[in-house]
Amino acid sequence: MASKGMMSEGLKQAIAQELGVGEVVKNNGWGAVSSRDCGRMVQKAIEIAEKAMAAK
Repeated sequence: MASKGMMSEGLKQAIAQELGVGEVVKNNGWGAVSSRDCGRMVQKAIEIAEKAMAAK
């Protein structure tokens, strides 16, 4: 049984597009994204979350 991810699919897609790996995901799926790019995506998601928390 797979666990549900923390980020919505829409957010992951938006971050992937912003970081230039959207086409990789579109053409080959999430498994084709390098670990380096996955790390960059996590960093970006953390930045977004921190900005959202600071705005409250």
